[in-house]
Amino acid sequence: ISAVILMAILGNLLVMVAVCRDRQLRKIKTNYFIVSLAFADLLVSVLVMPFGAIELVQDNWIYGEMFCLVRTSLDVLLTTASILHLCCISLDRYYAICCQPLVYRNKMTPLRIAVMLGGCWVIPTFISFLPIMQGWNSIGIIDLIQQRQFNKASNSTYCIFMVNKPYAITCSVVAFYIPFLLMVLAYYRIYITAREHARQIRVLQRAGAPAEGRQHHPDQHSTHRMKTETKAAKTLCIIMGCFCLCWAPFFITNIVDPFINYTVPGKLWTAFLWLGYINSGLNPFLYAFLNKSFRRAFLIILCCGDERYRRPSILGQTVPCSTTTINGSTHVLRLQLECHIQRFVSLVAAQIV
Repeated sequence: ISAVILMAILGNLLVMVAVCRDRQLRKIKTNYFIVSLAFADLLVSVLVMPFGAIELVQDNWIYGEMFCLVRTSLDVLLTTASILHLCCISLDRYYAICCQPLVYRNKMTPLRIAVMLGGCWVIPTFISFLPIMQGWNSIGIIDLIQQRQFNKASNSTYCIFMVNKPYAITCSVVAFYIPFLLMVLAYYRIYITAREHARQIRVLQRAGAPAEGRQHHPDQHSTHRMKTETKAAKTLCIIMGCFCLCWAPFFITNIVDPFINYTVPGKLWTAFLWLGYINSGLNPFLYAFLNKSFRRAFLIILCCGDERYRRPSILGQTVPCSTTTINGSTHVLRLQLECHIQRFVSLVAAQIV
């Protein structure tokens, strides 16, 4: 448990410091969502996990009933905010790659980003502090909650969070099922779009290559594009796989438990809850450490500003555009179009990876 908490604190702090110190990272609009996500996960690891760990180790809640409600509200608020940030990141990437890739910078305005970030923090309050402090989640099950709050055999008190059927369905749909559906659709469309543009490049390369080099040259580019496409697909699978593995067991149990008379064992609840907490420690690795620009910024921070790790350019190396005529003017246009699409796909790969 200590390792999970420490990993979440250090990983999310490193992400926030990297963006604050690196001017190039601040220029990328997606990183605003990543920083806000890191802040939410950092609060989870500082304000929620330690108290849950203390209760788990001591087998007793020693902070009183009011702080139990506050801690539970923070738990629901911050974990839901973290999940909604993941959803916004997927929608941001979808909008950049699939819908309006060429005018993304003009469409994703600071106001729109602010509204999306505000929604990530405001929406969870309607399923956390408001209903929990008002006791809406415990309507009809108050007696059962009071029975489980006290253990007469060990004279222990517990911070019990149980929910009735309406709250379980509403909370789970808002906090998990809707974001999960949007993420699946967004990342599926991103993958399809990336494959389509990779296919277009291969077609243009075959059409624009000289006859004597048509066998060797396209194969090199095809191999490179296939590797890029495979890496992007693996990254998307890792992101969705970790998200589902961490949160699906908890939210499935959260809906099922009220309909089976709250018979899910307490230890199983605890295991599923901490599996969700682990996601807050994994997010820095999934959304930042897999990104080359972030890794370079991390190396600069950890190596005390070593100049060897500073990037030469934000876009890195680009494919040169040739204007040499090959068998007529038609091939000049093909080469120019191929160059523009290659540049676009490089931006697509940067957004995905």
